[in-house]
Amino acid sequence: MARRNHGSTAGTGRLASWWPVLLSLLVVLVPTICVLWFMTEALENRRAVLRRSLADADLLVAQQRLDAYWRDQVAELARLRAEAPSAAGFFRQCLQQGRAGGAVCFDTEGRLAYPVPAQRPDLDAVAYAVDWQSLARLEFEDRHYEEAAKAWEAIAAAHGDPEKEAFDANVAARAILARARCLAKAGRVDDAIETLVTTLAQPSYRQAVDEEGRSITAAADLRALELIDDASDPRFLSVAERLSLRLNNYADPSLAAPQRMFLMRQMQELVRQSVGHEGVLDEPKSKQAERLLAAVEFPTLPAEELSARFLEANPIPSKEPVLRVTQSPGLWQLAVPDRAVVALFRTEGVLARCRQVLAEPLKSGARVEAVPPGVIAGSEPTVPSSEAGRSLPGWRLEHRFPEAEAEPLSDTSTAAYFWTGILVIVTMSIFAAIIARAFRRQMRLTRLKNDLVATVSHELKTPLSSIRLLVDTLLDAPQFDETRVREYLELVAKENMRLTRLIDNFLAFSRMERNKHAFEFAEVRVEKVIRDAADAVHQRHPVAHSALHLEIADSLPSVDADADALVTMLLNLLDNAFKYSAESPQITIRAYADDGHVCLEVADNGMGLTKAAARKVFRRFYQVDRRISRETGGVGLGLSIVQFIVKAHGGTVRVRSRPGHGSTFTVAIPAYASAPREEKGGRP
Repeated sequence: MARRNHGSTAGTGRLASWWPVLLSLLVVLVPTICVLWFMTEALENRRAVLRRSLADADLLVAQQRLDAYWRDQVAELARLRAEAPSAAGFFRQCLQQGRAGGAVCFDTEGRLAYPVPAQRPDLDAVAYAVDWQSLARLEFEDRHYEEAAKAWEAIAAAHGDPEKEAFDANVAARAILARARCLAKAGRVDDAIETLVTTLAQPSYRQAVDEEGRSITAAADLRALELIDDASDPRFLSVAERLSLRLNNYADPSLAAPQRMFLMRQMQELVRQSVGHEGVLDEPKSKQAERLLAAVEFPTLPAEELSARFLEANPIPSKEPVLRVTQSPGLWQLAVPDRAVVALFRTEGVLARCRQVLAEPLKSGARVEAVPPGVIAGSEPTVPSSEAGRSLPGWRLEHRFPEAEAEPLSDTSTAAYFWTGILVIVTMSIFAAIIARAFRRQMRLTRLKNDLVATVSHELKTPLSSIRLLVDTLLDAPQFDETRVREYLELVAKENMRLTRLIDNFLAFSRMERNKHAFEFAEVRVEKVIRDAADAVHQRHPVAHSALHLEIADSLPSVDADADALVTMLLNLLDNAFKYSAESPQITIRAYADDGHVCLEVADNGMGLTKAAARKVFRRFYQVDRRISRETGGVGLGLSIVQFIVKAHGGTVRVRSRPGHGSTFTVAIPAYASAPREEKGGRP
């Protein structure tokens, strides 16, 4: 019997035994993988063809939508330009309707109509009559601000009366603005503010311009805000709102585009700084601050800046009614056929419009995105990109199917492909399992046979060699010594008994493997089985009389069993106990009833078992320590035979052990009243 094995089957042996199984799996899996690969490729090719055809239809629809949209935009821009009273009015209306991010207008002769710089006015005799240089010298060089203010006031009075022949609004407004400037320099800020806010606010000066063609009254309002410099002052709010209305009025011919843009920027900066510095918290001031901030929200300022930047970089705009890239990065131009208008769009604006046009679902459920030239799409498209159409030269359309809609793109043959693949996989898996199981079974049987042959050869050779040696020694002696002959005959008998036990175990193992072992079940008294086993073990082990102890409970129930098989089971357990016990073995057999079972325990004081060895100890040919097995005999079949007999009787066997503290094997067999009835001589 065996418990511990320091020389179990090597790892290389296990690997070698697996190669036929792996080879069979490889033979089965390779064709399976090839079939699945071909099926997958066929399905993907079919899906790609279907997607390509659907994508072509979707892309064609998307191109038509984009071309129609941009044609409509060109026609609408041409209509608005024809109906607008002026180029500046068209600019304002175009932005209000969201037709473009900016615009440049031309007249019928192709000259720039908006945005245009300020135009110098034609100076009349009145303007030439004023000695502007002398007055400027008095103010800027001599710094006689009071005297200069009076001189400017006199000029304003002489030319500011509409009733007089010398009236010239431009000259008078320039003089009033200069007087306010001098008053401010002289420290009379309130007088300067009053002049700017009240005097220049008269209707007769509204269209007055300076020598550069810039509006004087608009500049005066900005200067008044700079002088007031107090957001909580009611005058500040009044002037700011008045100037805001004027800057947003594109029907005012006196305001040129550069001055309008300049005043918008300056006013925004001034008002926001003033409101921020005031830090107004009380309710009236908070409301005033909100009104001021609302006054400097100029919706056309970005368009003014965009148009100015475009004209600076593109002196000769495109004449084609398609989107063309400009010299300004991220800016696109779209011209009306007669080039009366060149609409400007930022890249993000074009993308937003394209998304809006392409937002309507397509029949395939896919989505199409417009991609600018030189831009890499955010994700890989499912089909190659296509041109975006005639209106968007250089742009691409990226077609993407949603993942949820990818499978229905193939027709009903997809189901056939799918189920065919499943059938192939299942069939190949079944064949692989059958082949692998057959190989493993064959290899296990082969390994068992090899182990059996090797073990039988080794274990039979040892007692036979001993017997031959003893007999040869006796025969070679010149005369027989009775004492020596008896001693040798006892040794021969011992080796013969060992040989008999080995042969019995091999025969039992053979019957177990072929499932040919027959048991004769009958009512058996357990006490008799124990005593028969004890008598037999006394003959095998000389120390058994002093080392074997019996503890049999009173009134033990009978069991339905094969008596000889139970004796063999106990003998194997006792042989195992004596073999692996110390020099002074103490073996105990206990018998007791427990929960409808009769329990037999064989406890020893031997070397014990580890947890790992205890889990393997009932395996065939398993030996805990081969060195001890060689000295005492045994091939590792005893405990496996015990387990076979116990299971045949409907019972269980278990072991409790710790290294160095001995082992206890417990067999539980159903009592006669609850034992399963089987046909006498039946096979387990």
